[in-house]
Amino acid sequence: MRIAASQLASGVLPVENLTAIAEQTARAAAEGADVVVFPEAAMARFGIPLGPVAEPLDGPWATRVRAIADSAGVLVVAGMFTPAEDGRVRNTLLITGRGVDTHYDKLHLFDAYGFAESATVAPGTEPVVAGVDGVVLGFATCYDVRFPGLFTRLADDGARIVLLPASWGAGPGKREQWETLVRARALDSTCWVVAAGQADPATVGEPPATTAPTGIGHSMAVSPFGEVRAALGAEPGLLLVDVDPAETDRARRLIPVLANRRRDVS
Repeated sequence: MRIAASQLASGVLPVENLTAIAEQTARAAAEGADVVVFPEAAMARFGIPLGPVAEPLDGPWATRVRAIADSAGVLVVAGMFTPAEDGRVRNTLLITGRGVDTHYDKLHLFDAYGFAESATVAPGTEPVVAGVDGVVLGFATCYDVRFPGLFTRLADDGARIVLLPASWGAGPGKREQWETLVRARALDSTCWVVAAGQADPATVGEPPATTAPTGIGHSMAVSPFGEVRAALGAEPGLLLVDVDPAETDRARRLIPVLANRRRDVS
């Protein structure tokens, strides 16, 4: 399975970001990609009021992404915002194409480093997996990467590859944390992890937000053995990686951490 991680620097206008999604999906499909993963907040970057840009899953933005995926013949995973019942929004991954049409609402909200995502975003309620071409994919979003239990749950639910869109916050040590956490979650779950981050806004001439997590780049593909097989820098780019699900099976035979877990202790 060839997976593309599109490292965008999303702007504030959803319609302009749709143009970038269409262009990157077409480019990835031309390179043989089966799956194209866009960052968290691909619809519109953090640092702006999210309520006015949020749309339902049957709204025009999501409908256009579905058409892009269908036209290219690929699975597209893209971060958007959908209305929540309590007046907040949900941080949603739209997962569409190749016979799949589902979504994942971010479970763990980024209430850390002085940022309170939960003030405007309502949490999701359950993990999500989806099958593509006989391979089960799991989904997580950004801050979720700090919670190993989600990744082992996705593995328990059949995932052999986890797709991880993100808009990682900048700051001292944050790149090192990102790289360590992505590799650790691959080892915890013995899954491939393909992480697609927002590019660093400074690389496209935009000042970074003072508090909002607007991205540092460094998208990567990590094997079930914790090896970084491909990675980008801080600037926008398209990462293409050939992922062999059989490597997940091999890792689970050699390092059976899922089978060896003690479920009788917490």
